[in-house]
Amino acid sequence: MRKTLVAANWKMHGTKAFAEQLLVELNTGLESGECSSQVVICPPYPYLGVVAGKIGQAVMLGAQNLSEQPSGAYTGEVSAEMLLDFGARYAIVGHSERRSLYGENNELVAAKYAAAKGAGLIPILCVGESLEEREAGKTLEVVAEQIQAVVALGLPDTWQNAVIAYEPVWAIGTGKTATPEQAQEVHQFIRQQLGEAGSKTQILYGGSVKAANAAELFAKPDIDGALVGGASLKAEEFIQICCAAN
Repeated sequence: MRKTLVAANWKMHGTKAFAEQLLVELNTGLESGECSSQVVICPPYPYLGVVAGKIGQAVMLGAQNLSEQPSGAYTGEVSAEMLLDFGARYAIVGHSERRSLYGENNELVAAKYAAAKGAGLIPILCVGESLEEREAGKTLEVVAEQIQAVVALGLPDTWQNAVIAYEPVWAIGTGKTATPEQAQEVHQFIRQQLGEAGSKTQILYGGSVKAANAAELFAKPDIDGALVGGASLKAEEFIQICCAAN
C-alpha cells in the first residue's frame, strides 16, 4: 500500500533563524505520533545544513532543484552528490517555476531526473499544465509529454524510487485549487502512463494545498499526498496538512 507523502517547498523564503524556529515547531508537532504521513522539507540551498542538523525522526531532507551535471565548471549550480553530502534524500525536478521562469524544458528536466536517480536521490518530478493549456483541453497531452520525456531516456527501473507531483500551473500561488475530481482525473491518467510501476509510485498534488482542502484531496484513490508551497511556512498549517491523511 502506498504511503502518504507531504513535501514542503519553502521556495526562496526564510532566514536561518526562521528555519530553526520553524523546525522546532514542526518536530514537536510531527513527533506527537498523530501524523502517519512521510514528510520531506525542501529549504533553499543555503539552509540545507541548518535543516539537516535540526530535523527530527519524522522528517526527511530534500532540495528544490539540482544540476543535471555531476560536477565541473558550472558556476552557481549544485550537484546531486553535494546534496547527498548534506543528507538530502529527495530533490524536486521540473517545478513549474523552473520551467516558466528559467526556461527548463522537458529534456532538461528529464536530464535532472536522471542525475538525481543516478546519484541515489529520490526525484520528485513535477508535471502540469498552464491555464491556457487546460482551457484548450490539452491537460492530458501536456502531462503525457512531460512524462514521456523521462521515459525516452530508457533508464533502468525508470519509476522505482521516484515521486511524481501533479501541479496545475494555474493553481500555484494563486489561491485557486483544482477540484478533487479534477486532480483525481489527472492523477489516474498519470498512473496509467507509468504502466506496471503505476500502482506503486507515489503521486502528489501541488497547487495551493491548505489544511482546509488537504483531507478532501487525500481521500481520492490516486492522490498520495501533496507538494506544499506557502502553507509549509506556517508550522500549524503544515502539520494539519500532514495529519490530514489520518
